[in-house]
Amino acid sequence: MKADKTVDYHIKAGWHAISRMYNSYAAQFDMTMAIGYVLLNIDKNGTPATKIAPALGLEPRSLTRMLKSLEDKKWIRRETDEDDRRVVKVYLTEEGKRKRDKARNGVIMFNNLIYEKIGEEKLQTFFEVMEQISEVVDSEAANYKAENIEEFL
Repeated sequence: MKADKTVDYHIKAGWHAISRMYNSYAAQFDMTMAIGYVLLNIDKNGTPATKIAPALGLEPRSLTRMLKSLEDKKWIRRETDEDDRRVVKVYLTEEGKRKRDKARNGVIMFNNLIYEKIGEEKLQTFFEVMEQISEVVDSEAANYKAENIEEFL
């Protein structure tokens, strides 16, 4: 099977194109796409650091390094939760809020462009297909073993 005939190829190629575009945009503001996504996932009441990595599919070690870097830049601050001293919440500083707004603007511009060029009807179909793909992957992940591949061939 040729790569361009596989579902995963198109998902991966599309994501890489989006990632390159976001990184190019973010670089203008001394950020990366990953940093933008972290900033977008911190709410005004603070977000537990342990909730950020799973929400973005990041490894905890990568997030730890990123949070340290953002703290050094004074884009975030970390505080121990008063109710549960085991929880450390991450908050945006004023500069972090400005950077988050830049990231949000990039996401909005991209989505507006896609809606304009592709159209809502086709995008609705795309969303439905992607949701179905996710459901299939979630339900079949346990069965996806080398010995089970033979039955699909």
